[in-house]
Amino acid sequence: MGEHRQRYNEEFKKQTVQFIQEQTKTVGDLAEELNIPKSTLHQWMSQYRELKNEPATSVDRVRELEAQLKEMRRQLQEKDNKIADVEEELAIVKKAVHIFSKPRN
Repeated sequence: MGEHRQRYNEEFKKQTVQFIQEQTKTVGDLAEELNIPKSTLHQWMSQYRELKNEPATSVDRVRELEAQLKEMRRQLQEKDNKIADVEEELAIVKKAVHIFSKPRN
């Protein structure tokens, strides 16, 4: 007789993929634990994978986080430079106000 195939809804598949991404175990180990064929899990992974759920030990995720960190540092440096420029301009304006507010003799 034929074996009965298990059907899973979309939400279960998405949650399973998220669970897989948060684990440090191999897909094979998790397939065995969940009693779902490894090929099915790989198919779900390609369909529902989201990088934000990847553990930091994933090389791709580490590279993505490093790129984000580099961009944030660049933006922070840019803002620091703008603040320094505005503070310098303010100091100049204060000096000008002081000079031009003195009564002329």
